[in-house]
Amino acid sequence: MHTTVAILGGGLAGLCVAKRLQADGIDFILVDARERLGGRILSTNEEGMLSDDGFDLGPSWFWPDVQPDIASLVQELGLTTFPQYSGGDVVFERMSREPAWRCHPEPQAPQSMRIAGGTGALISALAKGLPRNSVVNATRVTQLIINEGKVTLTTATAERSEGALVADQVVAAIPPRLLAEVAFFPGVEQSTAQRWKETATWMAPHAKFLAIYDRPFWREAGLSGTAQSFVGPMGEIHDATTASGKAALFGFLSVGADMRASIGEAALATSCLAQLARLYGPDALQSQATLFKDWAADPFTATAQDRSASGHPHPSAAPWIAGVWQNRLSLCSSETSAIEPGFMAGAVSAGHRAAGEVMQRLNGLKNPGRPSK
Repeated sequence: MHTTVAILGGGLAGLCVAKRLQADGIDFILVDARERLGGRILSTNEEGMLSDDGFDLGPSWFWPDVQPDIASLVQELGLTTFPQYSGGDVVFERMSREPAWRCHPEPQAPQSMRIAGGTGALISALAKGLPRNSVVNATRVTQLIINEGKVTLTTATAERSEGALVADQVVAAIPPRLLAEVAFFPGVEQSTAQRWKETATWMAPHAKFLAIYDRPFWREAGLSGTAQSFVGPMGEIHDATTASGKAALFGFLSVGADMRASIGEAALATSCLAQLARLYGPDALQSQATLFKDWAADPFTATAQDRSASGHPHPSAAPWIAGVWQNRLSLCSSETSAIEPGFMAGAVSAGHRAAGEVMQRLNGLKNPGRPSK
């Protein structure tokens, strides 16, 4: 099978590349290891199934006032947005031996915004209209080989069946640490491989717990739903009520990945509900459903290096690839963005950059005597 551009990864960055290539009439095949598109963007219903009106188990917010690329994309796709609920007091829990206390914060600036239907609506809108045969799910890319001026990608499915895809250009829209686990022939330069391995994958060490309720009872008590805790198991909690009014609270666990694995999901859920009851009252124990997503346990997000928190990726304009691969491969996961790395805005920016690089190279191949800009 041959295509002009092979895209590795169907998250936000990869889909931005696909959308741009489609608009310019360039054929592509997007290969994703998951059975779904979205990558670290995941919006589900109460049962944990993908939903058009879901709760966000990955990123929830963007800031249009300071992130113009994603703001423009949301507007272009015709998506509805709404502000993160912040009316009311914030709760602080400093020590287990003293009660939590509440205060009224200053208005947030810039305002955090959310997408109606969950951030998964962004993925659905980008994927809508892509050629049916241009997306291949549940398939991993295990090696890349330069052969006679093209790149051969070896693929593998869950059933271990192997295949091959030949492309003129490759865009890697997966975290650099995951890309470092792909075999390259010829190999990438040692300094390049080391940089990929040392680049922290944003969200990978984290886990998110979400409790769904029949009503946002904390708002009735004059609380915003936001809480900060040094007791845990959640260190940061927010209102996760959807635009359609389905009430929920979510929190980021402050318990490390290895400890989470040893405690187990059921015990963690019990502890999280108990914490919500300490902070918001006994109504918090009456959840209709709970959701839990441990990104450190997701093999298509995290590597062993990601089990320990290592900070936010740093923006850098330095090239992510050198040597024999620099004219055949582009990296565009959010971590590789020179603007807002790690955020959804970074994924959009990196996707636009990579698509531009690919089209410039393809134009150079069609016009070999034309100088590259």
